[in-house]
Amino acid sequence: MAKFVLAGRADCPYYAKAELLADYLQKNLPDFRIHKITQHPDIWEEWLKDLCKKNRWSHNKSPIIWRELLDRGGKGLLLGGYNEFLEHAQLYYGVTSSMTTELMKRVAQENLGTHIEKELEKESLKGLVNPLQVWITSASSLACYHLIPILTSGEVFGPQMEISINLFDNKHTEEKLISHKQEAEDLASPCLQSVSICTQAEEAFHGAHVIIILDDHVDKEINSLEDCIRSRAPLCQLYGSLIEKNAHNFAKIIVGGKTFVNLKTALLMKYAPTFAHNIIAVALGVEGQAKAALARKLKITPSCIKDVIIWGNISGNNYVDLRKAKVYRYESAIWGPPHYSRPVLSLLFDREWVNREFVVSLKTLTATGRQFGGMLAAHSIATTLKYWCHGSPPGEIVSLGVLSEGQFGIPKGIVFSMPVKFENGTWVVLTDLKNTEISQQVMTRMANDLIQEQLVALGELANFQPYQSETDLNQEDVKTTLPTKNDHQERRKVSDDYKDLFTHLMPDDEKDLILSDVSALFIVKKT
Repeated sequence: MAKFVLAGRADCPYYAKAELLADYLQKNLPDFRIHKITQHPDIWEEWLKDLCKKNRWSHNKSPIIWRELLDRGGKGLLLGGYNEFLEHAQLYYGVTSSMTTELMKRVAQENLGTHIEKELEKESLKGLVNPLQVWITSASSLACYHLIPILTSGEVFGPQMEISINLFDNKHTEEKLISHKQEAEDLASPCLQSVSICTQAEEAFHGAHVIIILDDHVDKEINSLEDCIRSRAPLCQLYGSLIEKNAHNFAKIIVGGKTFVNLKTALLMKYAPTFAHNIIAVALGVEGQAKAALARKLKITPSCIKDVIIWGNISGNNYVDLRKAKVYRYESAIWGPPHYSRPVLSLLFDREWVNREFVVSLKTLTATGRQFGGMLAAHSIATTLKYWCHGSPPGEIVSLGVLSEGQFGIPKGIVFSMPVKFENGTWVVLTDLKNTEISQQVMTRMANDLIQEQLVALGELANFQPYQSETDLNQEDVKTTLPTKNDHQERRKVSDDYKDLFTHLMPDDEKDLILSDVSALFIVKKT
């Protein structure tokens, strides 16, 4: 059997003439086979040069034709160009070509168009086969270590979705990145196609479909809160420019961690404006801490508690709202099917615990970052990503930090945690929820802190001043007249006074809310 390979520039008229002759021979001769290769004019010369170098041939024109030695193997036997192929056909098969020059040119243009279409189709098919590119910043952290097995399990993106994980961090963390890479490969997960390491900033987020921003390293000493806030801006500016330059057009960017989560999200939106709607802040970690504290009090598992809402600053001055919170499968005199639930507040008879211990414990965790370790950070990020890709459970409220558009009376332009649901690959703010009004004073306090953080980070404000209302200032005057014989009793009395003042300002239906920002004043002063 004679098998010939015909290769040429896609717009070459002589390739078109040789192709017509080869098709005729293949159609009429049972033992004649032809394999055709076309290359775009821009890459033809380079391709031909590499081919000739590999096979030690000497040829510099289009087309090039060689015979494959099927029976003996080897590199093939060079026949030559169009003239040599025409002579071979006349000598061995008695066939020649009578194609006119005009027809040769027209067919050559058609070949070029067909070649371009095939290349575009190849690229689109390649896009379907290519894995999902997942980038993780600060990848040497403990949170990343716990996050990798969850991402590769198939629970987040689906069991059929192959992913490629890219670990991005500083050069001095390379040894730990290599360790993470090797352990990830040892998982032998069918969903994991590859793991790569990146320590060069200019290469970061190339082709990224998902970008996970973890807490960044602090390499230099921070002397004040303002310095700590300002230190976030340069890195977010770098990340934003790299995302704009290298990331996929519809990349999902998710910001997690335990420090300045809202601020980092807002800065990324500023420096990567094209992706602003696809940047979110994870609030499920704080939500999980609240559910766990309630579950310990009610002696149930945390998964039985749903619809706890986190308002405001995820890693700072926030507001834990239990008005919509429900308990499922609670053992009591009243029992129902699995979908039966009861309001959390109707089961918490110890209001002293709700208004004091619960608030203080959550605020302490938020302020110090304790217990918000790698495991909780990884799980909250993975769950948020899962909801983003596949939708949140029907009817369930999810807390998420998103850019405010004025919903619920929140000032526009700040990243604020609020109730949402995920559906169809995006999220929807649940503005139709009833009985979710927040007192103006509490809202002002949370929004003011977030606005000041942004102004300090951008250098537009020198000092961060926590919001204080006239009531707070008056209360400070009261504090100076309190007896000081017992410091513990004094602090407790101040805390009681703050609570009483805010309770007096609130409508009756809000008095059972968890006002974490009220007790925050007491905690800050104590610290």
